[in-house]
Amino acid sequence: MTNQQDELYVIRKPEEWAKSLSDQQIIELTKETEFSKNILDEGRDYCYFLNKKFYVTKEQHTEYINMAYTLTDPANLEKASTYDIIIEENETFLIHRISVIRDGQLIDKLQDITIKVLDNENDSASGVISKSKKVNISIKDLRLYDILILEDAREKTFTEKDFVRKEYSRYIWVSPDSYWAYGKYEFELINNRDDEFEYRKNFFRDENGHLIETETGIIPLGTSYIQELNNYLNPTDPNREIFPYVDFATKSEWEKLSNFIYPYYEETINKANLEEFAPTLVEKLNEFDNIEDKIEYAIEYVQNHIYYIYNADEMSGHKPQEAEITFNNKQGDCKAKCILLKVVFDYLGLNSSIILLNYNTDFYLKYYLPSLLAFNHVIVKVEHQGETYYVDPTMRGEFGWLENRSFIYFCHYLEIKPNQTLQIRPSHKFPRFCIDEKVTININGNYGDLEAESIYRYNRANNMRRYFKNTNKREIVDSWNSFFYYSLNYNADRPEMDLREIFKDAVIEIVSDDKKRNELKIKYKARIENPYFTDRNTNERFLMYFDRNITKTNVRDYIHKDASFWHNFDSEKYEINLYTDQKIDVNEKYTVQESTINDDYFSYTSRKKIQNNGGSVYIEYNPTTNHEIKLDEFERFRNNHYIIADSNFGLGVDIIEAGIGNWMKFKMKKIFK
Repeated sequence: MTNQQDELYVIRKPEEWAKSLSDQQIIELTKETEFSKNILDEGRDYCYFLNKKFYVTKEQHTEYINMAYTLTDPANLEKASTYDIIIEENETFLIHRISVIRDGQLIDKLQDITIKVLDNENDSASGVISKSKKVNISIKDLRLYDILILEDAREKTFTEKDFVRKEYSRYIWVSPDSYWAYGKYEFELINNRDDEFEYRKNFFRDENGHLIETETGIIPLGTSYIQELNNYLNPTDPNREIFPYVDFATKSEWEKLSNFIYPYYEETINKANLEEFAPTLVEKLNEFDNIEDKIEYAIEYVQNHIYYIYNADEMSGHKPQEAEITFNNKQGDCKAKCILLKVVFDYLGLNSSIILLNYNTDFYLKYYLPSLLAFNHVIVKVEHQGETYYVDPTMRGEFGWLENRSFIYFCHYLEIKPNQTLQIRPSHKFPRFCIDEKVTININGNYGDLEAESIYRYNRANNMRRYFKNTNKREIVDSWNSFFYYSLNYNADRPEMDLREIFKDAVIEIVSDDKKRNELKIKYKARIENPYFTDRNTNERFLMYFDRNITKTNVRDYIHKDASFWHNFDSEKYEINLYTDQKIDVNEKYTVQESTINDDYFSYTSRKKIQNNGGSVYIEYNPTTNHEIKLDEFERFRNNHYIIADSNFGLGVDIIEAGIGNWMKFKMKKIFK
């Protein structure tokens, strides 16, 4: 072995609680069985055994793994030969055993490893600060068809700044990956704290694949929870099912947790005096006569002038930074930025609070046991003129008065106040349309003029500003060309054509940008040669415009046995005008067809105005957004979107070709249709 001993890793024997396997036990467990033979014959890699343990005390926790798996795949051999272990602050990597079984012999490989310690600062330039390190391990002379045995642990010792982890511990066990097959799999959580652990088993299934009722239980001091699996290949279908998992947490209640964390925030906020440490900011706020302008300036000051540092190791372990320090240093994590923004809101006389949430695992919070470690982010909740708003000051490129700013989608949160429980955010209806678009096509002869004017609000306005700022103008025009190419169904009758040859002289520009109303207006123009869609079989011509974004394909295609559907659609309004110098069939079913849908979660109207030489359709989609749709309610919701997709998301007209022969042909088609 060639390495320089480092405090980040130690080579030593495992602790007694790990119940390490002897050499003979390992050899016995790696013998071929009928199950392992079948798995290997399928071309899979195979894990003969995996012993995983989580040992927790008040002072530290240790994650221990002992495993043996095949190296029959060259890619897995490559990964095994050199791999990284990420070590957090105050964590030590314990190497107990590295060996292989080759030709039936157990060979120690500890003398064949090289260890390097590297910084783990890949994202520091974007404000992600991590004091973690990478322990890089290289193993010489690993061979295809070796059985690799790895036995190691990660031991984390709590310091004073880990005050949450010292008081409350948490761990989630998730069922193994569906690729690997296991001869023997064992997980054990060993509670050596001076309090009780609670566990909750979620999304386990019986032998017929039916969900088993959630199981909960207690793990007293000095006892263990054990999960054992033999000859196991995870049957979970990840596209339709949630992997079974067990949630472990120090036994507690949400009210107790909120009372525990609240004093740390209260002390920090009460200590702040904005007029003393930020007189220039106060002076600027006082220049505004309108409270809306004051609030806007406060949010955008913290958003833009305070650099966001995401400290991956400290989010759930540190006390919040004082507002004065954040203001003077011009940087801080989400807690620091939110504390400063609340202090400013307090100065403005607004009722606000800080809330804990987790964007990534928001769906699961209702299934999790109460734990502060279930959250990874904080934002600000603020009351204003009878409405409740949520502001995330870590977001960038956000504009507008409070009521016009981006809407943040999430469901569950814990407010940092006394005696709080997990709350569900109410659903929402946008007071104005998120997109308001008017498309007009005028056709004379063999040419058509296309004009589209779009007004974007809320999230869409901010996102569109970023898009125009960061994207080449020619690329933007091509993107709009592509959208119209499919909306006009040109992909069906001219699939090989260059879009720039279809949409001539295409231009796009920002017409206006009202940042207080957070309203961005964009206009696109192009000239189209041969603007009609032509059926290749019948040579009939049609003029059609169908915006496929309206149909919500993800609703119609959604299939899941466990997860409810999260309804987070924008409100939309469209006016589509198609005018031609040709006669059209004013009685064609789909041309005149209208629709009205009043669902529990949205309303939808499609109204038509048809004339001899064209027509207009007016579409409005008004959702109740930020809403969970349970599986037993989903089918009706899905079927209503099928109605929208049945030619109710745009307008199409049939051209009546000039000439007596074409007129007779048209009449006969109507009779026999």
